[in-house]
Amino acid sequence: MAATLPLLAGALALGTPNASADSAPGGRNALQGTKPAWATAQADQGATADSGKIAVRVHLAGRDAKGLAAYAAAVSDPRSASYGRYLSPEQTQERFGATQEQIEQVAQWLRSNGLTVTGTNQHYVSATGDVAAAEKTFGTQLRNYRKGGRTYRAPASTASVPAALGDAVLAVSGLDNAPHKASHDETLPPPDAVFRNSGPFSSYYGSKTASTLPSAYGAKAPYAVKGYTGKQLRAAYGAGKWTGKGVTVAITDAYASPTIAKDAAEYAKRNGDAPYRRGQLRQVLPDDYTRTEECGASGWYGEETLDVEAVHAVAPAADIVYLGAASCYDADLLDTLNKVVDHRLADIVSNSWGDVESNETPDVAAAYDRVFKMGAVEGIGFYFSSGDAGDNVESTGTKQIDVPSNSAWVTSVGGTALAVGKNDRYLWETGWGTLKAGLADDGGSWAGLPGAYTGGAGGGTSATVQQPFYQRGVVPDSLARANGKQRMRTAPDIAAVADPNTGFLVGQTQTLPDGSLGYDEYRIGGTSLAAPVIAGVQALAQQARHGLPIGFANPAIYARYGSKAYHDVTDHPLGPNRDLAVVRVDYANGVDAADGLLTSLRTLGKDASLKAVRGYDDVTGVGTPAAGYVDSYRLFGHGR
Repeated sequence: MAATLPLLAGALALGTPNASADSAPGGRNALQGTKPAWATAQADQGATADSGKIAVRVHLAGRDAKGLAAYAAAVSDPRSASYGRYLSPEQTQERFGATQEQIEQVAQWLRSNGLTVTGTNQHYVSATGDVAAAEKTFGTQLRNYRKGGRTYRAPASTASVPAALGDAVLAVSGLDNAPHKASHDETLPPPDAVFRNSGPFSSYYGSKTASTLPSAYGAKAPYAVKGYTGKQLRAAYGAGKWTGKGVTVAITDAYASPTIAKDAAEYAKRNGDAPYRRGQLRQVLPDDYTRTEECGASGWYGEETLDVEAVHAVAPAADIVYLGAASCYDADLLDTLNKVVDHRLADIVSNSWGDVESNETPDVAAAYDRVFKMGAVEGIGFYFSSGDAGDNVESTGTKQIDVPSNSAWVTSVGGTALAVGKNDRYLWETGWGTLKAGLADDGGSWAGLPGAYTGGAGGGTSATVQQPFYQRGVVPDSLARANGKQRMRTAPDIAAVADPNTGFLVGQTQTLPDGSLGYDEYRIGGTSLAAPVIAGVQALAQQARHGLPIGFANPAIYARYGSKAYHDVTDHPLGPNRDLAVVRVDYANGVDAADGLLTSLRTLGKDASLKAVRGYDDVTGVGTPAAGYVDSYRLFGHGR
């Protein structure tokens, strides 16, 4: 499943906040949105102590912020004369990066107000100090507010900077501290306890029917697949002869699996994937890790393993570089993304992590968007999983989409349930959304059919990001205007297999019941699977494009809308009244049959309030890659 993080992240459509302008005292420039929406008078718990300690990052705007957005759009748009005219990292920094003078001016300003500068680079100046100094520096009062049953610090009014620094400063983060905690250097924990799937399984969709169990929707349901492998996914999404040769895919997560190289090689050997060449998989890791317990570090090993093995399964010749963040918090994730852009480590970046939009803050949102735009200028595309909780109502009480998948500058990847039949033949897909009904005690029926919602592809309409140009005329107004009169960013953009009941087989070293470590395999899904699958498909497409980077892909993805490049996915691919389901048998203890088995029926294509329909929808976007998708980049290399 896509990793859910305690991060405050978001993105503003093409760099433009959808909010009324904040004001600042004369001679100062307001930093828009620095007062969080939850910092209300009703939640006010009093002033923050002046002596309290604070750490901030002043994010730098660089040169020509408007020009950066315009150029990023132009080089990414197949209709533009500048399409594909990417800049090198050096050219990007020279044209749009912060100057040394700007960095020094910001650092001196912070020092002059009593803060201690702790670091400087081309992206930000970091500083620490007490609350009183921070209040003086940013022209605001810091107060304590109740949020979600806890108390956090936040500005009582919009922060600001001297007008002379207005062009240099993009945003400041750290004035509010939800949900950040103190940290220290740590070592990584051992892998999580082993998880195993029980059989019976289908080897391909429908190969083994649960003939002795109750019928559902007028027929006997098939058993869930053991887990699709690369051969099946490549056939489903039209890989053809393409392998991703000459293309580099980056994967960002937090932490790093200590056994990834061994696990990936073993998985490829067991499941028919090409062996890894020397140097084909490499890692770029931080010196230290922090917040390992809070972020559940060992849980990220499976995320990295899934991402690496899925990319290699789909694009077996592509190079893979894994970048592990020091923690699951924004500052470390931003540093990791910046590494990719600063050194142009890859053409395609797969990211299977995020949070809900209501947790976003505009300061960090602006910082993320700047990374994505700088990447677009260099021909780097970022792909984010759209989330695993549908419209998020059941998990948060509010209908909302995920971040940073909501950014207008990334490709949001939704999810499907996939049926691959005999001889690797593509049968159909539905939008991923699962209902679970257990086998009744007497074994004669499915209790409470169709059952409870267990998860589905994230999607819907943003409350903060305006509709980007590439969605105009494709996303229906019923979705784009779901939150009001203004058209807003809708997610996802494209999709691939995600339903864990039709998921991917993954192999990983885990902690066995006796405490030893051992390699094991299990089926997994989530849009954490869909994102690297699409990243792999994009590697194939870039190879087909004679190695020319696709860059920020959304304009090209939407330019192919309605063509044979896509499977147009609906929730009822076999007819309007034909519901689909699979039978799953699970170990009650997740390891073996010692504590019994749990048999359930999983109904497919039921994603909360979201619907996969003909045309664009908020579960699968424009659809999934069909046989013509990769070749369309060869035939129409410039998207025209």
